Amino acid sequence: MHSLSELRDSFLQYLKQNTPTKEPQNLYDPANYILGLGGKRVRPILTLMAAELFDTEHEKALPAATAVEIFHNFTLVHDDIMDEAPLRRGKETVHHKWNINTGILSGDVMMIMAYSFFDIYEPKVFKKLTKLLSKTAIEVCEGQQMDVDFETRSNVSIEEYLQMITYKTAVLVGAAFKMGAIVARADKSDRKLIYKFGLNLGIAFQLQDDYLDIFGDEAAFGKQIAGDIIENKKTYLYLKALELASLEDKQILEDLFAKKLEDNDDKIKTVVDIYKKYGSDVATQQTIQKYTNKAFEVLNEIDLSKDRKQILRDFGSNLMNRAF
Repeated sequence: MHSLSELRDSFLQYLKQNTPTKEPQNLYDPANYILGLGGKRVRPILTLMAAELFDTEHEKALPAATAVEIFHNFTLVHDDIMDEAPLRRGKETVHHKWNINTGILSGDVMMIMAYSFFDIYEPKVFKKLTKLLSKTAIEVCEGQQMDVDFETRSNVSIEEYLQMITYKTAVLVGAAFKMGAIVARADKSDRKLIYKFGLNLGIAFQLQDDYLDIFGDEAAFGKQIAGDIIENKKTYLYLKALELASLEDKQILEDLFAKKLEDNDDKIKTVVDIYKKYGSDVATQQTIQKYTNKAFEVLNEIDLSKDRKQILRDFGSNLMNRAF
């Protein structure tokens, strides 16, 4: 088994060799820009890791891993437009650096490009990969629409929120793992289980992302801190605070999240104080641990050696202990 850093380096080399340099530049330059901004490259690493876990050279999974990363970055470009976000990974977002129309079109071409990386695989593997990505893409769109709808709804439940992040984030984490297993020709049961492992880990990952949006370091996080508060996102932190808060503080939260402001400093401070007052931050961390543990429980069923299960367990623990 290669280390995560070795898998990341292998992926980055392959991505660099397969970066499109075609015309028109205003279509492909923004795509190359977002792909070149860095990031943790978590999803492609998962694909490569899964291939090796099931006894296949990770190089065979590089095209599938690249498809996952390009698709993921396509969703980021369009999400940033919808969120009117100024920063991504500490740099200007695509629509800020170019314009909204360019961002939309460059995102579109990235989504289509992702599928082209499956062409290298033989028909049975190709079919499984394309079917999985199509299913995942639809679910990601469904999750994004739910997220948008929640901004104007006052009665979002915690259960609905968890369903939304499952679709918007967790299904792609699960798919990344499963693609590596597909390339490795793992049996059907193990493909399902590695997907389930990734799904639960993906839920924990998104909850951690929500937490870090408020309580993380902007320089390390790479995104605007408290962006969820500014955009009135009804995250787990917000919904848990509503559940626990007094009627007076609940009303304050609802009023603040019913409008967008030019100056958000006071809004952010008030919301964060309420989160801390009622332990919403602690409750979120506990739920992160809950879904991490659910992911680890799945490992007991996967047909892998104890050492290889430990690799997945260590990876999950490190991912959830991140500060960015």
